[in-house]
Amino acid sequence: FDFRNKHRPFLLFVSLLHVHTPLITTEKFLGRSKHGLYGDNVEEMDWMVGELLDVISKKELKNTTFIYFASDHGGALEARSGNSRLGGWNGVYKGGKGMGGWEGGIRVPGIIRWPGVLPADIAIDEPTSLMDIFPTVIQLAGGAVPQDRVIDGRSLLPLLQGTAQHSEHEFMFHYCGVFLHAVRWHQKDSGTVWKAHYTTPVFQPNGSGACFRRGICPCFGDGTTHHDPPLLFDLSQDPSEANPLPADSEPL
Repeated sequence: FDFRNKHRPFLLFVSLLHVHTPLITTEKFLGRSKHGLYGDNVEEMDWMVGELLDVISKKELKNTTFIYFASDHGGALEARSGNSRLGGWNGVYKGGKGMGGWEGGIRVPGIIRWPGVLPADIAIDEPTSLMDIFPTVIQLAGGAVPQDRVIDGRSLLPLLQGTAQHSEHEFMFHYCGVFLHAVRWHQKDSGTVWKAHYTTPVFQPNGSGACFRRGICPCFGDGTTHHDPPLLFDLSQDPSEANPLPADSEPL
């Protein structure tokens, strides 16, 4: 790595393909995992991230470098080879990549490291967005976000440094392509997070949690279901989105 800007602000963006499709593990990592090709890719990705962190440490930049690790979306469940599923696992969360609003497609890990500035081993349970990276990086570099347009992201620094207890995102809108599928409401005074689904994909086969017959879930048309009233979930109590709340029992 060429760190010509070692003593000036720099941005290093690394976009890894390893947990997307196609899975491209090198020969060195084939068979490394007990979880097949997808697991091998995770192993190689872990090694690559470690190599980057080692270089930053060796250049004595560890305490002056803000590192953010995240994923673009959840696992692509429909990825397969014959009868073997290659698309990863989204834990307790329903759905996966390309599904508009289900948690399995939009809830991803966000891991931040900045030794000496941010406390270690803390977990923040507040809704944030990958759009927040832009204003956070601008603030760290001493700049200002454009004032001639609406910027959807919010700096993460107040949350991370403990000067704010809640995310500035009261509402978050979840699209599938250009179609609004779901909206999340972060009710700040109670800490409750509500989610309304206006459109959901039709899983094929039924109950599978994915669109295996289509290969990818559609955003509109006969492969989707419109909900009026919308499906409502209390994510604070039901993160798996398994039990829609009846409108007549939830006046709020």
